[in-house]
Amino acid sequence: MNLPEKFIERMKSLLSPEEFKLFEASYSASKSYGLRINPLKIKSQDALPFFLNPVPWAKEGFYALPEEKPGRHILHEAGAYYIQEPSAMSVAALLDAKPGDIVCDLCAAPGGKSTQIAGMLDGEGLLVSNEIFPQRAKILSQNIERLGIKNAVVCNETPENMAKYFPSFFDKIVVDAPCSGEGMFRKDDIAVEEWTPDNVALCSERQKSILSQAQKMLKPDGVIVYSTCTFAPAENEDILIWFLREYPDFHVEDYHDILGIDISNGNPDFVSDELKPLTEDESNAVNGSLRLWPHKIKGEGHFAVRLRKNGGEMAEQKKKKKSSGKNILSKSDRKQLVSFLSEFLADTVPYADKRYEYFGDELYMVPDEMPELKGIKLIRAGLHIATRKKNRFEPAHAFAKYLKPADVKYSFECSTEQAEKYLHGDVIQITDNSLSDAKGFALVCYNGLSLGWGKITNSTIKNHYPKGLRINY
Repeated sequence: MNLPEKFIERMKSLLSPEEFKLFEASYSASKSYGLRINPLKIKSQDALPFFLNPVPWAKEGFYALPEEKPGRHILHEAGAYYIQEPSAMSVAALLDAKPGDIVCDLCAAPGGKSTQIAGMLDGEGLLVSNEIFPQRAKILSQNIERLGIKNAVVCNETPENMAKYFPSFFDKIVVDAPCSGEGMFRKDDIAVEEWTPDNVALCSERQKSILSQAQKMLKPDGVIVYSTCTFAPAENEDILIWFLREYPDFHVEDYHDILGIDISNGNPDFVSDELKPLTEDESNAVNGSLRLWPHKIKGEGHFAVRLRKNGGEMAEQKKKKKSSGKNILSKSDRKQLVSFLSEFLADTVPYADKRYEYFGDELYMVPDEMPELKGIKLIRAGLHIATRKKNRFEPAHAFAKYLKPADVKYSFECSTEQAEKYLHGDVIQITDNSLSDAKGFALVCYNGLSLGWGKITNSTIKNHYPKGLRINY
């Protein structure tokens, strides 16, 4: 691989000659490939038909064999797991979200860290996943949907607007900042081609701006995890020291205490000369940050640090305007919805008193912890429940992805051949008597996991898998 000359010069200055040889040789080694099981769907890797080895810093993470093509498996479409580079799994692991936390993933696309956090929340609390670029925000939303996440809101906003909307709101925030991508050189030729020292400097300034907005959104005693996939100290240790000096009410929590492993060599010598000398606390902060090196672990380059905000006063909360009432479910609509849900759900009680809002004709079950939604650009406002048609509702695909067979009156367990045909958009023929008396919507499943909706008519299940998601095997 032809690495940029300036990049090589810098890495030689950071590493000893022996270590640089190992680092350089890692670019000739094979890339690591991984997946992370979705605990909202499965509880163990034993449910997957792949050869897997655990990733040491992420309990749901596993090294996988690319030749087994898990990204082309039916269970991938069922949301059983997420394909993710192993080093990237360290960020959410370091955040260590707990059920009930209110969490923001500020630069979230395509969704690896958000879906990992959602698994940790286990359906409790709130996840606000934001992406500034609209097309990437749509991909993020699709991954949230595929993994059956109910308590996530997907925004398409700038960090500045997010900070205005959510002052002192979050318990925990991930800032996986846009960076120069040096840690991805081994797997992304475009990252190599686009790299320049000027871009490193540009990324550094952008990262400061994003972090400045992120800290405004954090509650006292809250946590920010800042991360990049680059080796540049200007985007890693320098950003950390700048942040601690700019915001002295933060301190670093050593990654060893959270992850319980020793896989890094945080080094104060990486900090730029213009920021030295470092205090003892600053040196300890750098040593407490996590650096993943491709010549030391099975994975790509990554940097992450966990920052805790010391106690203090909450920022003044801006009062949200009361809803105009146009988007809130009326009494008659709520009654109609519950009646509709009773046609195919085994129990409608969990849905009777939830918070619902319309976006056009799309009905969402909004997480209780989410403030008034007006004034922020949304891609997904929680769990998409249904589409309003003339005098009726039709259940949304996202609702199917969230539900389990036990939640519905009718479900159909597919064979592998039937599942492949269903994902292609074909009608399913019912060959036994299990659904002979059934009528209406049924959950189409594979290995006990929902693929989507089908509508039972006589001895067939009409396909309701979205056309834009259909695939050929």
